Amino acid sequence: MIKKAFKFFLNRIPRPILIRLSYLAKPFLLLSLKGDRYTDPIDGKSFSKFLPYGYEHQRENVLSPSTLSLERHRLLWLYLKEHTNFFTEPHKVLHFAPEQAFYKRFRKLKNLDYTTTDLHSPLADVKADICDLPFEDNSFDFILCNHVLEHIPDDDKAMSELYRVLSPGGTAILQIPQDLKREKTFEDDSITDPKERAKIFGQYDHVRVYGRDYFDKLRSIGFHVEEVDLTSHLEPEIVDRYRLAKGEIIPVARK
Repeated sequence: MIKKAFKFFLNRIPRPILIRLSYLAKPFLLLSLKGDRYTDPIDGKSFSKFLPYGYEHQRENVLSPSTLSLERHRLLWLYLKEHTNFFTEPHKVLHFAPEQAFYKRFRKLKNLDYTTTDLHSPLADVKADICDLPFEDNSFDFILCNHVLEHIPDDDKAMSELYRVLSPGGTAILQIPQDLKREKTFEDDSITDPKERAKIFGQYDHVRVYGRDYFDKLRSIGFHVEEVDLTSHLEPEIVDRYRLAKGEIIPVARK
């Protein structure tokens, strides 16, 4: 019943409104999904199952009822926690389109000088176009820009701006929706119908679907790119418990 209701609202209510409504529904979700089968590593809470999520294609058991995190958010959290000094050393951080699962948690970290940016998000400190950023060169130690570039028509310009504002030795984590079976990125500017875009690109406001050449495109901008397959180093039961996407690559780009 809960799953059917969630699917109904997910497909009919704009995401910003859905997020606000989710806070009202959260106490009921937490109670109804109480259990210990699956765990959200971001807050450590466990549930009998996670919620479904997806626009064009629903994925079952992927949305955490407590943090509203998806597979990519939990994977990023584990990487930052276990393989970087993000949580322990001073960093100047730029976070694009800040995710609900991270925003308040990162804002509370005393070691971070934390700035959020987006053209439309109400969580953004700075309203800015990713292709024309109002920041000086070499400004940030860490940049988080996840599931953004597939929305940007001129992603070359966006990548160049990310490289420009990243400090030497800095790290940019630039996650995208992945189809690792696809070698070449596909885009077609003539596809403008939202339904057609959703069918071809996976979401109504995406303008391309990236292939494995994405990593080389980042390298052509100047980044040194590490393709991190964190799940290959985790036990299968941990991948399942945290509801991670097996084989998802974290693009870690350095300057």
